[in-house]
Amino acid sequence: MTRRILEPMGLLSGANHSVCAAHPASRSAVERFHSSRYLDVMLAAEKGDLDTEGLFMGLGTHECPVFKGMVDYAMLACGHTLAGAEMILAGEAHTAFNPSGGYHHADPEHAAGFCYLNDVALACQRLAAAGKRVVFLDVDVHHGDGVQRAFYGRNDVMTISLHESGETLFPGTGTPDETGDGDGVGYSVNVPFPAGTYNDLYLMVFGQVAMPLIRSFDPDVIVLEVGMDALAGDPMAHLQLTNEALAEVTSMVMGLGKPVLATGGGGYHPRNTARGWALVWSVLCGDDHAGMEMGLGGVMLESVDWCAGLRDRGLRVEDSVKATVRPVVAAMVEQVQRLVFPHHGL
Repeated sequence: MTRRILEPMGLLSGANHSVCAAHPASRSAVERFHSSRYLDVMLAAEKGDLDTEGLFMGLGTHECPVFKGMVDYAMLACGHTLAGAEMILAGEAHTAFNPSGGYHHADPEHAAGFCYLNDVALACQRLAAAGKRVVFLDVDVHHGDGVQRAFYGRNDVMTISLHESGETLFPGTGTPDETGDGDGVGYSVNVPFPAGTYNDLYLMVFGQVAMPLIRSFDPDVIVLEVGMDALAGDPMAHLQLTNEALAEVTSMVMGLGKPVLATGGGGYHPRNTARGWALVWSVLCGDDHAGMEMGLGGVMLESVDWCAGLRDRGLRVEDSVKATVRPVVAAMVEQVQRLVFPHHGL
């Protein structure tokens, strides 16, 4: 759906936009994060042999069902995200986007939250192995727990996750006091928002917390996961953002002048998700004006929410919601700044 939106807008060809067909990740590349035993269990499960070991690894659940092509799809997603990392390392691209990536919940031997293989952890790992300082910035509505665990004791990869609070949403982790371990203390940053959080408040917090930390850390590369499940109307979450907020986050990140490897993530309202990713792609390409002007009457997606271009219409926020959410967010920001900022001279 995202591709069908972008092609007639001319945003998949030309000097600033191109499509690269990559290959599935090799087993050896995936085994830099996932265990050989886990991959063997996945392959056996796909062939109909799902045993107790596979169940304990998270396979065969409602959120991680076993299906034909499961391994091929997961390896392809990893291959494309890793290809983006390699293009950035080789200087062949300053920005790369794999909307079919962002599987941030997977662990080395465990599937969870629709994530079988963790492409973003693999990409961060590859970039760090090449001597790059990496920020993993995750604005998916769910906490990026798998990536956080992967780098929890390291200070060469900073993970910053802005998500709905685990008090109301899977996976139940991502509290401000999860700040890292050992050498990694201060390099895991969690910004949990209460249900009902809206654009202005979200962007204010992004400016107060994420941007100062990214500037202080001064990464060589930013890996950006842009899930669209934080949008109002998503059936699995409770934030009230429009894609304007995520476009603005992407624009601020691009304004830092660093190479950016972006991925998709969650998003369970397909039309809104596709339009949001199309808008993010236009921002990454420097053509975000297209989101306002293209279509002579709009990108006709038959969305239940909006059909007048890539950008969502504004949402009115009730004063009662603002009064409820603001003090919770203020207390959360104070806690994050108190626990993390001193480690970075802020």
